[in-house]
Amino acid sequence: METHPDIVEMRQRHTLAERAATTPRAQAIDALALLTGLYLAASPWIAGFGGGDFSRLTINNLIVGIGYALLMSGGFGRAYDRTHSMAWAACALGAWTIIAPWVVAGNVDTTRTITNNVITGVIALLLALAASAAARSSDARGTEGAYGGTAR
Repeated sequence: METHPDIVEMRQRHTLAERAATTPRAQAIDALALLTGLYLAASPWIAGFGGGDFSRLTINNLIVGIGYALLMSGGFGRAYDRTHSMAWAACALGAWTIIAPWVVAGNVDTTRTITNNVITGVIALLLALAASAAARSSDARGTEGAYGGTAR
């Protein structure tokens, strides 16, 4: 059973994905994405718009931040070839973060909320695009690791 072609191929893919996930670039993107998601979740209280009229944006940022952190954190990082769509979902969360101050009901489009969400959303979007591009290039080449590092 250990020499079955499917098992051998799965082992090779797992080894390549694990090596790709341990490159410095992959680890940096994972760490920055996790911090970005955690910041987004806590940003209403950090930036000072966590109460009053901003309750809907506060809840939005909390949920989106936790979701982004879970999608982009290292838990899924070892299977980039199978989780390519998760990076695209994280891109959507980054884009939503950018437009949320204008879309969320209520009068929440203040300088503080717009600045916070646009900067955080752009960072989240760029990190998710980097992860998505790396997963795609890893899939296309097969031997090159995620985030541009060569698997050895």
